[in-house]
Amino acid sequence: MLHPSRSCGPMSMPEPPSADLSDAALIAQVCAADHAAFEALYKRYYPKLFRFSLRMTRRLDQVEEIINDVMYVVWKRASSFHPEARASTWIFGIAYKKCLKSIAERNQAEHLELTDAEALIPGVRDSGLKHLELEDWVAVAFGKLPPDQRAVLELAYHHGLAYQEIAQIMDCPENTVKTRMFHARKKIKSLYPGLLADLNTESAGNAL
Repeated sequence: MLHPSRSCGPMSMPEPPSADLSDAALIAQVCAADHAAFEALYKRYYPKLFRFSLRMTRRLDQVEEIINDVMYVVWKRASSFHPEARASTWIFGIAYKKCLKSIAERNQAEHLELTDAEALIPGVRDSGLKHLELEDWVAVAFGKLPPDQRAVLELAYHHGLAYQEIAQIMDCPENTVKTRMFHARKKIKSLYPGLLADLNTESAGNAL
């Protein structure tokens, strides 16, 4: 039963909370300088951008700056987003470019997380590497991969994106993404036999 003092017109209908809106709807509201919508979008993408930026740069002290730069572009250029596209593709595309810029400016060494290594090299956890620290293996393996190959692996294995979407994020043909994935996997597998020796040498040197 309606309260007699309340209007029955459309203005009486409550607006849906920003957190319940789709990415595209939030971006549309950001176009109108809606701070609540921007905050909801920021909170939604913060964990994803945090992991992606950290995996790309391997520098925790740079992650917050990159995320802020990405979301600043989202705020300023929300009107350039095409509603028929996926918001995640657009936002990760911005993040990818910001990470590349950060890496280029700081000449940061790169490496990939080894939690995805089992998919790249089946049986790695049961190999002679099992006694080594996981992060040590990651540091060696990903330090030998260029940023574009690292990005392809991260976006495909962790974020579960298809080659077509990764191609949009990286602004390159889909075949280029496939080629980068091929070379990344090939390089990691070719390096795998030598990684144990490299790490053992490092460990011995540290023990001296």
